[in-house]
Amino acid sequence: MDVSIGVDLGGTYTKYGLVTESGEVAAEHFIKTDSSMTYEEFFQHLYGEIVNLHVNTLPEATLVGIGVGAPSGNSLTGTIDKASNLAWPENIPVAELLGKQSGLRVSVTNDANAAAVGELKYGVAKGMDNFISLTLGTGLGCGIVINGKLLTGQSGHAGELGHITAVQNGRLCGCGRLGCLETYASAPGLRKTVTELLESTDLESVFRRKKKTSITGKDITHEAAKGDKLSIEAFERTGEILGRSLADAVAFLNPSLIVLSGGLARAGDLLMVPTTKYFEENLLEVFKGSVSIKLSEMTKKNAAILGAAAIAWEERRIRSDAQYA
Repeated sequence: MDVSIGVDLGGTYTKYGLVTESGEVAAEHFIKTDSSMTYEEFFQHLYGEIVNLHVNTLPEATLVGIGVGAPSGNSLTGTIDKASNLAWPENIPVAELLGKQSGLRVSVTNDANAAAVGELKYGVAKGMDNFISLTLGTGLGCGIVINGKLLTGQSGHAGELGHITAVQNGRLCGCGRLGCLETYASAPGLRKTVTELLESTDLESVFRRKKKTSITGKDITHEAAKGDKLSIEAFERTGEILGRSLADAVAFLNPSLIVLSGGLARAGDLLMVPTTKYFEENLLEVFKGSVSIKLSEMTKKNAAILGAAAIAWEERRIRSDAQYA
């Protein structure tokens, strides 16, 4: 049995697992992402834990490679570049460190690209050559596949759809710009929309009796499903901004599919119905009927680990194709 190692490096926890080529997570575990260690110490500790998982669960399995998905992961350099949620130097040589320890090929990319490759190999985009994958969570991540290949760009950071200007002179984004899509189509963006509606409308809502700082995305989804008018309007406005922005993305990328995943996407039709409505209304006529929006089927699975592992499997496939070309 061959397995790849998928690593999802987050600011709080690092998850890792052994994944078969068919997409079965055979074993998985996690450790805290301890930034009090030096990055050399942390990755030595991480690899030791990966070895333990391998030896204790699937000692007969052959490891074929390691895929790492991380915020600001750079597939061209194998580094994590300027990750704001990690108290380490600006450029962390992840591929070099894990490669030396393991003797395996290590592929690094950002977490959104990992999700896109996961969709390509195991998800609703399987077999598709042109699609966009969006992760709607604390932020908005985007991975783009064009002609069957992940779009990385000149410096490895292509696909920052979350930082296109969706609203002129809009909300201040963490990147320093105003009106970025991420500030609207994300869990924090949805909460901000609810807060603004509480201040600017008379719409009925249970949230008028609660502290604004205690409102969560799950609360909004729950109340919208029960018919809370203000929560439903918040999803309507979120869907309008997201739908218009996705129509713009189609104009210059011409995909056949857009996949939505992440915590905000779990709202299902509450988000999908308005997003699809405004998407179709703003889509150029030439693209109508040729592109669809779907929810990821990996949302409730080990999507982060699967996506990272898929990178390692894809790298193996590319090397094999090159060998016999």
